[in-house]
Amino acid sequence: MTREVPRPSWTPDSIPDQSGRLAVVTGANSGIGYVTARELARRGAHVVLACRSHERGRNAVARLRTEVPGARTELRMLDLADLKSIRDFAERWSHDRLDLLVNNAGVAMVPFSRTADGFESQFGINHLGTFALTGLLMPHLLAAPDPRVVTVSSEGQRFARFDMTNLNAERRYRTAFAYVQSKRANLYFAMELQRRAEAAGLRLRSMAVAPGLTRSNVLTGGANGTRGRVYGTLTRLLLRIAFRPTPAGAKSSLYASTVPGLPGGSYVVPDGPFQLRGEPVLRGRERAIQDSATARRLWLLSEQLTGVRYALPSEPPSGAR
Repeated sequence: MTREVPRPSWTPDSIPDQSGRLAVVTGANSGIGYVTARELARRGAHVVLACRSHERGRNAVARLRTEVPGARTELRMLDLADLKSIRDFAERWSHDRLDLLVNNAGVAMVPFSRTADGFESQFGINHLGTFALTGLLMPHLLAAPDPRVVTVSSEGQRFARFDMTNLNAERRYRTAFAYVQSKRANLYFAMELQRRAEAAGLRLRSMAVAPGLTRSNVLTGGANGTRGRVYGTLTRLLLRIAFRPTPAGAKSSLYASTVPGLPGGSYVVPDGPFQLRGEPVLRGRERAIQDSATARRLWLLSEQLTGVRYALPSEPPSGAR
C-alpha cells in the first residue's frame, strides 16, 4: 500500500526573483497589504506603498526597510474614498510602466457612511475606487511586458445576494450585506477585466484572490475604531482565537502576483473548508466567475458612476471567457 505524499506548502520562499518588476500595493501600511509589499520587496521588486495616511504609510516604509535592508520602496498617497485622490495618484505616476497592481485596500463591516463622492463607503471604496484606480493606471500597465492586476475579494462573497438595484444603499443599509456584495463586485470586476483584455488581444492578466480568515485591523481600524470599547475588545478576541496570522492570509495575493504562468482569470483561494484557511489553490466553480452578464452590467454602471472608461472593448464577444 503506497502512502500519499502531502502537497508541499507554498510559502513566500517559493516566490521567484522579482528584480526589475515595479509593483503598487494599495492599503500597504498594515495587514495583508503590508506583508504583500514586504515579500515582493524581499524578492527584489520595486514596491510603491499606496496609503491613505501619510504617517502610517511613512511608518510602514521605515519598518519594511528595517525588515528588508536595501529594499526598493516608496510611499505615495492614495484615498480610494475620493475620486480626486485616485486621479491625482494616476496623474502623478512618474515611472515608465507598471508591472503589477495589487488592489488590496478596502474596508469591512463599517457603519453606514458615504465617500467624498457620495457613494456608500463599502461599495465606493472596495469596488468603485478599485475600478477607477485600475482604469486610470491602465496605460502604465499596458506599457509593461507582462502586466498583472490582482484584486483582493473575500471568501464572504459566496454569501452575497447581488442586488444591482441596491449597490449604493439606495434603500436600506445592512452592514454585512453591503460588505459581501462589495466583495462579490471585486470578483466580477477581476473576471470582466480579463474578458475584455482577452477580447482586445492584450497581454494583461487579471485575477482575484480570497485571503481566508486573517488577522488584520480591517475590523478594528478606520471607521470601526469608533464603535466603542466592547466592540473593540470582543473583535480583537475573535481575531486572536479564530483568525490565522496575517502572513498566512497574504499567501493568496503573493501567489497570484508571482507564480509564473498563472493564467489570467484565475481565482486563488485557501484550499481548506469554506476557503477559510489553507494553502493557495485555483478555484473555478464560483458562480460569479461564469456570470458574465452581471459582470458586464456592473462594469457599465461603474463607468457611469466614476466617469472612468477603460481603453478596452466595451462589449466583449459573447463567446469570450
